[in-house]
Amino acid sequence: MSNLVAHTVLHSNEKTHVCEVCGKAFSQRNGLKSHMFTHTKKEKRHVCELCGKKFSDLGPLKTHMRVHTNEKPYECDICGRAFSRKDVLITHLRIHTKEKPYSCEICSKEFSVKFNLKQHLNTHTKEKHHKCELCDKKFTYKHTLKLHLLIHTKEKPYVCDICGKAFNHNSHLRMHNRIHTKEKPYVCNICGKVFARGNHLKKHESIHTKERPYICDVCGKGFSQASNLKSHLMTHTNEKPYVCKECDKRFSRANYLKEHLKTHSGNKPFNCEVCGKAFTRKDSLMTHLRLHTKEKPFECEICSRAFSEKHNLKRHVYTHTKEKPYKCELCDKRFSHSSSLRAHLLIHTKEKPYVCEVCDKAFAHKGSLRSHIRTHTKERPYVCDICNKTFSHVNHLKSHKWTHTKEKPYICKICGRGFSQTSNLKSHLVTHTDEKPHVCNECGKKFSHAKHLKSHLATHSDIKPFGCDVCGKKFPLKPSLKRHLKRHER
Repeated sequence: MSNLVAHTVLHSNEKTHVCEVCGKAFSQRNGLKSHMFTHTKKEKRHVCELCGKKFSDLGPLKTHMRVHTNEKPYECDICGRAFSRKDVLITHLRIHTKEKPYSCEICSKEFSVKFNLKQHLNTHTKEKHHKCELCDKKFTYKHTLKLHLLIHTKEKPYVCDICGKAFNHNSHLRMHNRIHTKEKPYVCNICGKVFARGNHLKKHESIHTKERPYICDVCGKGFSQASNLKSHLMTHTNEKPYVCKECDKRFSRANYLKEHLKTHSGNKPFNCEVCGKAFTRKDSLMTHLRLHTKEKPFECEICSRAFSEKHNLKRHVYTHTKEKPYKCELCDKRFSHSSSLRAHLLIHTKEKPYVCEVCDKAFAHKGSLRSHIRTHTKERPYVCDICNKTFSHVNHLKSHKWTHTKEKPYICKICGRGFSQTSNLKSHLVTHTDEKPHVCNECGKKFSHAKHLKSHLATHSDIKPFGCDVCGKKFPLKPSLKRHLKRHER
């Protein structure tokens, strides 16, 4: 009869057994009894014979043994996934039911797991009591500190039985195992897409909801994830804590460094079946393939212009918003992209770290070096699909295509003249301002364009590479030779 009374209390949610130490209440006496051990630090007499872990009660030891036996008696009726503990199954079921019984009293945000609510509450209090004695980094939770310490000890106790890869966290091993099992238990209710990890599903769902609750205090940009905001903030501070030991290049994110390290390994396992070009990363191969397929999956919602790469779409969107959040601290010039600011800063530092191995010419940007190398290799990988003309640079192909379409999207606001390239528009604008920023150090003559100064400098040089085949006279500039040749034609 006493057992029946104890059982009915479970349904009534009545919690009559209260802990005298911390005030926590329980519906059953044995629940309170088990809880009291957390205060008394009861001796852990029950030892696991397989791994040595100790327990104060026999029940938790029995549950723990399932880790070794792989016994999973609690199965989900909806998706068939099995668990070693009943409470884990109950938590899992909330993925399907969308039940979130734990609510934050401060901001009303709801959670399916009580532990997640506890973690969330610390975002309001900002308390970090647990300090690492090795690097002074502080943590909100003791278990997070424990996980962090494995970085210092390099300990990786969790090993994959299939491929032998080791991990410092059990959860990382579990997620890794899904690579082998192809298990993707997390399903998007809106589009049906499946994911191996819960956080991947959460990130994906923000695409549908358009929710961006994490706002940058510097420029006001919103993000769907706290980690993305954290990475973004480094674009303002220029903080790059991840350093490559091979070449000392610095990165703002660990995954950027990880990808960069592949360039030193020389390993390029991903080959293009069309042209044979090899890549260190699969996503680089997928992007490259679009050169052959002409696929442009990223479309601008404002003007419907399509792009083969997502970052090109992002850059394009700024042409509509005119947003330029990145400012140069040396000359106050502003930029739409952090990469443009970084490229611009090299103008001030005069740094040219990328050197051609053929002719030793140095460049400020890696892309400029790659383009230059094609002058030696004569490689012209970009083909016009209208007339089959080939080009060494993709922007040259783009400019050429406008000769077919007659498109001139860059318009001068002063006189209304259209241009197929932004660089041509910039050059044209100088004709309105009479600005001549390029000065000859030899004679002081000023020029509106850098190329005009370059041509002029040849008049001061003794080098005259352009010779007349008729009379042998030599000239420093090709146009000078052309003008001279017309005299022979008269």
